[in-house]
Amino acid sequence: MTTGAPGAPDPESGALDFDKLYAARLQAARARPYLATALFALHTVESRQVPTMSVDRYWRCYVSPGFVDRMPVEELAGVWVHEVSHLLRDHHGRSDRVAKELGLSGPGERLRMNIAADFEINDDIYGDGLAWPRGAAHPGLLQLPAGQLMEDYLRLFRLGPRLQEMAWLDCGSGADGLEREWELGPDGAHALSRQEQDGVRYRVAQGIKGRPGHAPEGWRRWAEEAFHPPQPWRELLGAAVRSAASGGGAGEDYSYGRPARRSAGVPGVVLPSLRRRPPRVSVIIDTSGSVSDAELGSALLEVAAISRAVGGRRDLVTVVPCDAAARIAHPLCRGEGIPLLGGGGTDLRTGFATALRTRPRPDVVVALTDGQTPWPEARPACRTVVGLFSRSGGSWDEEDPDYVPLAPPAWARVVKIGP
Repeated sequence: MTTGAPGAPDPESGALDFDKLYAARLQAARARPYLATALFALHTVESRQVPTMSVDRYWRCYVSPGFVDRMPVEELAGVWVHEVSHLLRDHHGRSDRVAKELGLSGPGERLRMNIAADFEINDDIYGDGLAWPRGAAHPGLLQLPAGQLMEDYLRLFRLGPRLQEMAWLDCGSGADGLEREWELGPDGAHALSRQEQDGVRYRVAQGIKGRPGHAPEGWRRWAEEAFHPPQPWRELLGAAVRSAASGGGAGEDYSYGRPARRSAGVPGVVLPSLRRRPPRVSVIIDTSGSVSDAELGSALLEVAAISRAVGGRRDLVTVVPCDAAARIAHPLCRGEGIPLLGGGGTDLRTGFATALRTRPRPDVVVALTDGQTPWPEARPACRTVVGLFSRSGGSWDEEDPDYVPLAPPAWARVVKIGP
């Protein structure tokens, strides 16, 4: 939550005014259209335990009816943007990592993380059609520079008398990673999975990068760096796909659009020329029970990286979710809605068969998997890249500690994904 000390929640307040609340969300989406996907992905939960508004790490937004009654629609729009910004920038995950690395614990340190996260997002999200909510925390309150990240601000201030008036601040576990008693938790209704959250972030980042002049510097930096951090495996995967796609025979076909130069030696005969066309790529995603939600979310990001590796032609990339059986090949033009269903055993041979039956046939097949699968006996009639999720420590099979999965076949280019 982002606005003035509210005092104790009012148990006598009436029902939540959803019309006013959603009118504010619509105003927020009009003022910041690149955030619309995220704003409408939030599920609203009425709560009298919350003084104002807060979010949990599962993309639920808890709202106090009394707070909505007291706030003008213009300021409520700013609160919507503030809360969803915490989730888009993964402040809960980043706070957990900082707390673990620096040994920070207790509600005081989590409050400091919440304030630092507010400083990061509040220094440039307001104005230009979005009103400042009353009491919103910003780095100028402590004479700190604007444009820093949460982790930077944590090193620049400590709790003290100047921050006494912010003791009420509580944006929920979505801001600092610490679950509250009023939150529904991972098993509650309307929680977004990790891959769904990554899908929302991907669409927002694409919207920002598509119209960079319409977003503040903080959001452009997030879209370019925070959401797509430089990862060695991503560069290797892109290079492997480009190498496979540029090999002889890949993405090549004969065309009569321009006669071959050797036609001059055959009078009266028009010979076709060999022309290079954009390569088609089919991505098989392992959705078996041994693949975690985090790995599935990472797989969606790799699909986006693959589309960039072939020139951004999303219409030339298809995705085949596969566990023990492959279903259908989804075109990437509907990539954010691809259902990564599965959960059983793994047999990527069916995924390869489905991918190779796709028409037009792919020039490159990319399999993203943890490797616990049998592989096709014969080499596919196209180039193959395997993105292998890294596993550090522990056993591949709890019932058989000596089990080691078969390595990918020698005819596949293998790239390890992860640390």
